[in-house]
Amino acid sequence: MGKTKNNKFKRPSFSPDGLSSTPVKQTADESEDEDSPAAELLDKLQSPSADVREYACASISRVVQQSQTIPGFLQRDAVRKIGPLLLDRSLAVRETAAGALRNLSACGGPEVCEDMVRQDALTPLSALLRELYVLYDLFFLSVFLWMCSESSSTAVSVLNKTGLLDVLLHCLQRHPQNMELAISAAHCLHTVTEENAELVRSVNAAVFGVLENILFSTHSSMEYTLLRSLAAGSLWNLKSGRSSAQQSQTLTALATTLSHSLSLDAGELIPELWRAGSACLSKETTSAAESDHTDERPAGHEAEEMEDVRDEKMSGGKPNGQMSKTKNDISDLLPRDRLELREAKALLSAQQTSLEIIVNMCCSDEPSDDEWEGMSSSDESEMCADGMSDTNSGLFSPLCLSAELHTILLNHNIPQQVLKKAEFPSAAALELCSKDLTWKYLLKKMQRVQCRALTCLHNMLSSMDTESLGGASGLQAVAQHLSSLVFSSAGRRLAIFLEAVTSALRSLLKIMATKNIPQCMTPHQLMSFCEAATSCELVSVRVNALAILGITGSSLAKEKNTADTLQLIGNALLNIAMKDSNLVVCGEALDALFDVFADGDEAEKAGKNINLLSSLKALQPGFRAKLRKEGKGKYSPDQLCVLDNIRINLKRFISYSENLQRK
Repeated sequence: MGKTKNNKFKRPSFSPDGLSSTPVKQTADESEDEDSPAAELLDKLQSPSADVREYACASISRVVQQSQTIPGFLQRDAVRKIGPLLLDRSLAVRETAAGALRNLSACGGPEVCEDMVRQDALTPLSALLRELYVLYDLFFLSVFLWMCSESSSTAVSVLNKTGLLDVLLHCLQRHPQNMELAISAAHCLHTVTEENAELVRSVNAAVFGVLENILFSTHSSMEYTLLRSLAAGSLWNLKSGRSSAQQSQTLTALATTLSHSLSLDAGELIPELWRAGSACLSKETTSAAESDHTDERPAGHEAEEMEDVRDEKMSGGKPNGQMSKTKNDISDLLPRDRLELREAKALLSAQQTSLEIIVNMCCSDEPSDDEWEGMSSSDESEMCADGMSDTNSGLFSPLCLSAELHTILLNHNIPQQVLKKAEFPSAAALELCSKDLTWKYLLKKMQRVQCRALTCLHNMLSSMDTESLGGASGLQAVAQHLSSLVFSSAGRRLAIFLEAVTSALRSLLKIMATKNIPQCMTPHQLMSFCEAATSCELVSVRVNALAILGITGSSLAKEKNTADTLQLIGNALLNIAMKDSNLVVCGEALDALFDVFADGDEAEKAGKNINLLSSLKALQPGFRAKLRKEGKGKYSPDQLCVLDNIRINLKRFISYSENLQRK
């Protein structure tokens, strides 16, 4: 049977413009164009007039939102020229210089952030952060720091060595006066504490004190809910720096925070917030929203766009029209007269963050996140392709939560809350946000919360007992719901969603099969999965769909009068095994065939009707040749090990089938 792993949520590199994260090289004509905006604006940075320097920084901040302009700035050493202005004698210049660097890092992708670190932009940034205390531009700087830390391992190292952790903690403590600043600092801290053993060793009681004070705050606003969720994420990342007794207390506090966040019903709260916001809008605001600026969006969207591209890259998809957007505003601050919209955004961000933390709680740290996608094997005990025994077989074992963490999650009703979040947002919330241009961007945030819930469900299925998830009847209901999501129009549009829901459904059906719980996939649905396997660009989705066919088919083979359905499954799997260009997908199709036709009268009858044995004999030489020819150059060592197991199992299955025919 195909194997899957517990996905761990990581914050991969991003390219907010929805294009390639590698900056496009400037053409000769462009580089020679001395009248370009980059040349003119960078020259103005050297002006003796503070007003001119401020104007130049503000203009750069605006211009670089168009990604095609970034190469021109980078070629002219924009980072090296803007960086010193962080220490300009004019506070206004400092502020706008910080905004320019922040936008350049946000729109330029990870390579730009690395370039900023290489050109020592963090040195003046560090000096400025240490000098400032309650100034507004700390917000921009903390966001810039967050961008760099997400994109650059070097930036994280610099953070560790320069002691900027104290500055972030100071920003966090400003939450009663400046929530935007505190949330940005919390985002940054959540990022830099992830898998950062060096930082964990340096934290002290004061760090935990600041985070716990936030965790135990009683403010009821959605922004505080988000701040508490981010603080919970940092505490989870830093938990190894605490004693066993302290860890137990921390886990309970974390679960309480996460449970509160997930218990909030966004389907009800968002319409309430929308109605409250609408009541406060003036006629002038209403008419402006209906004006010709139909593609303008409220500020604060770049964070969502970064998430879109992260999700696309996590799923292995290519940026497309959905992801490529024009930026009209890069500011994090939503208009201050739209408090209800800010609250709605904070609510969804808090729930997304909470689900990401639970994903990691239910995930082992041992397997490599990069090597698992699409892996499958029927016999891990065989020799690997390089002749070495598979010493990583332990990685295939599902993680079992510690008894303490399992109990804590159950006591806080988190499994059921995750299941609830896996449902689509309420129709009322979707309808209201779809019709209001200023709220429309929340649609993607609602979908993202659902995707995280599905990934969380996938991990929980591998790490919690079935009774915790509602027993047999509960699992069947979840399977029906997940199946309906796969065939929904929204599911077919969003690759990351399709990957999340098929992963969760695959894990669920596998558990149901091992528990002999009747499954609920109709022949029509099974063939729809086949369609997904042959048409979706994402390898992970094709692999999940094939695994689902195999799991369901192997269960049907144990029942009576299922030969016709098994024939449909067998033909679909054979077609993919022979025609798919990706060996991992071909291997998964073969693996599923072995499972479906391993035993049983119905399987034997169906196998004869589709000429299974002769078809497998025909494809065997091609599979072996393709594995030898392109295996080592195209696939990872772990994938090659699994594919070699499938090659061996194919030979065995053919021998088994031949012996069966002779009887």
